[in-house]
Amino acid sequence: MSDNCRVSEALYAGLCRYIGTPTEVTVRREVMDMTEMIKTPVQIDACVRKMKSGSYREGFRFKSSDRDTMVWLTNHKVITDLSQSRVYDMSKHSIILMEDTETSPGFVRLQLLTSPRDRIIESSVVPYNDGMYISCVRWRQIMLTTVSRRKFFNYANSHGPCANGFIGDIETDYALCFHCSYWSRLTCCWRTRCTLHNWPPNHVFGDILGNGCHFVPVGNKKAADENELDWRLSFSQAEQKLVYSMNHTQFLCYGLLKIFLKEVINLGIEEPFMCSYFVKTTMFWLIQIGHFTWCPDNLLDCFWKCFKYLLQSVHRGVFPNFFVPQNNMFASKLSTVKGARARRCLLEQLNMHYEMGVTCLLQSPTVREMIEPVICNSFVRIETLLSHIKSAADTDYCIRREIYDKFFLQQNIRNNYLILRLITVLINQSFTEYETLTLQKCTADVLSVTALMNLSTSSSSDSTNKKVYR
Repeated sequence: MSDNCRVSEALYAGLCRYIGTPTEVTVRREVMDMTEMIKTPVQIDACVRKMKSGSYREGFRFKSSDRDTMVWLTNHKVITDLSQSRVYDMSKHSIILMEDTETSPGFVRLQLLTSPRDRIIESSVVPYNDGMYISCVRWRQIMLTTVSRRKFFNYANSHGPCANGFIGDIETDYALCFHCSYWSRLTCCWRTRCTLHNWPPNHVFGDILGNGCHFVPVGNKKAADENELDWRLSFSQAEQKLVYSMNHTQFLCYGLLKIFLKEVINLGIEEPFMCSYFVKTTMFWLIQIGHFTWCPDNLLDCFWKCFKYLLQSVHRGVFPNFFVPQNNMFASKLSTVKGARARRCLLEQLNMHYEMGVTCLLQSPTVREMIEPVICNSFVRIETLLSHIKSAADTDYCIRREIYDKFFLQQNIRNNYLILRLITVLINQSFTEYETLTLQKCTADVLSVTALMNLSTSSSSDSTNKKVYR
């Protein structure tokens, strides 16, 4: 076995311990997916949908993994063509037309075509070109105002399209957005490319197309002032499904890049040029068109190819969005003197790492601990490292922690009944072991709290009767 293969396998074993084994990552995802499914009836009843996104939803459990939540109203429907309005009931839905002809790639405008069915939409509308358009600035402020009023949400501030803050010591982002069941014509190239390269797999590709996309309230930052009519296309749901479709070596390489970004590239930099979204996009591009082998004994080479892609992108000053490649995601950063200077500094740093080769990974304390023993001692057995990654007890602990971290308790009986009605349907369906455990935990939680609510109501009624007939 070559030295690179030995170090790659040691790195794979170390990352499994640090990031998670295939089983642990599966547990995290399936518990979250089932939790989201169970809560759907309550959200539909309230005309609101919520979706967890970001690295935590993808299956990472870094201390720095923030909790991202996307929220949208279900009684406002976004269409890409006027003919699509026939699909919706005008007595129940307001119609919003997405316009992408006079905007920068990756951005759209949202024109309200019918009367708003919610007061917050009405307060966010501004006149433009004989039409009424939704302001991203006003819409973003609504979410910030909402979360600021919550006692448990601390240090609320605006961060991109989100209201950012802390719940305890956990950083959290909330984005109030719009969902669209249809795809913008700007994504035609992406759809063609997926078919050409057979990635993602057909079932994943179909699932992505069937779930549509979102629009988040942030405008194009190329200009000095943000255009309040611009909304950014968001593919968070599609990205989550793409990450789910990665094999474990690909997922660990993604995690390795995130570690290297945090501990080496962005170390000590207050406003870094490079962010984790660029790392994720790099993974998507190279899995789709990279044509190299993603396996444990090739992990170092996989990392190095990803690193070189990032270096070339920074050198060219061009980083195409995976879904809308016409959108150069570096453009807004390079439009300022500060951003251009940050790029030059980053390029110098990346060139220095390139001269070092893959040994640049040793600058990361986390990675160095994983691979230094193998580099220094050729007698370390890789088989031993791979066979003792995690014990069964570790896996059981992961299952317990993930399931008990989820809250199913509702504050009113109606919501509990809505969940129980869904459960009666779900219990007759086939699920994985971890999904079934989550469903059982939810059932127990909802039944117990419903019983206590009924008992409390009954006790109050009995007490009143005793006073009346005393």
